[in-house]
Amino acid sequence: MPTQLPLARHLDGLRSAMVAFVRYADRAGLRAPVPTCPGWTVRDLVAHQGMVHRWAAGLVRGERDIDPDVLEAAGQEESDPLEWLRDGVIELADTLTRAPADVQAPVFLHDAPAPREFWARRQCHETTVHAVDALSAALGRSPDPAETWIEVDLAVDGIDELLGGFLTRPRSRLRCEEESVLVVAPDDAPDWWRLRLGPRPAVTERLVGPRRGLGDADWVLNGTAVDLYLSLWNRSGRPALEGTWREQAAVTWS
Repeated sequence: MPTQLPLARHLDGLRSAMVAFVRYADRAGLRAPVPTCPGWTVRDLVAHQGMVHRWAAGLVRGERDIDPDVLEAAGQEESDPLEWLRDGVIELADTLTRAPADVQAPVFLHDAPAPREFWARRQCHETTVHAVDALSAALGRSPDPAETWIEVDLAVDGIDELLGGFLTRPRSRLRCEEESVLVVAPDDAPDWWRLRLGPRPAVTERLVGPRRGLGDADWVLNGTAVDLYLSLWNRSGRPALEGTWREQAAVTWS
């Protein structure tokens, strides 16, 4: 689903997330566990995110022989992994800024190519969510919305990316045996979403303005935009729905 935010806003969000990421990773320490990524340490988190930045930048530049495992292993061996992480963001932001407006880069080998605006949006939210993971490592728990730096417009955009992009893919496991309707409606933004669920992938409609027909929904999720952003991306102590959203939606960050 196309974003409503410009490239510059996503790059700004990417940089803000990196500042937070480094701050909280340094505060937690590289050996600290990451509560929101069970089984990971902060070093694992840093190595993964630094790999993703370099992988994305390479794809946008037209490179096709990138080995993510090699990149991630390099991050694990870095003597100063936080500086390595910063360098990766600088490289990615510079690549996206310099890329031609009509550049198209494959998301995965089986997916159609996507424009640089897609990549800026994806990397903004990828980094933001993993920076929240670093915050959780520093806190020793999932963070509350007020403890994050995330602004409403980026939270709304990240909700839209999940509901309109990830959950409509054929491989999404967010299914119902019977036709159902899920509504996601932030309290502090005019945007809201209606998802039609059933045995097939979800169909998402983004709406703005009066919220008519909520009484016909089978489930309604509300709260602040940041609260919903964290909850829907499984970075909150508040479950989005019964069970975990990741299990239902098959959301991964690889």
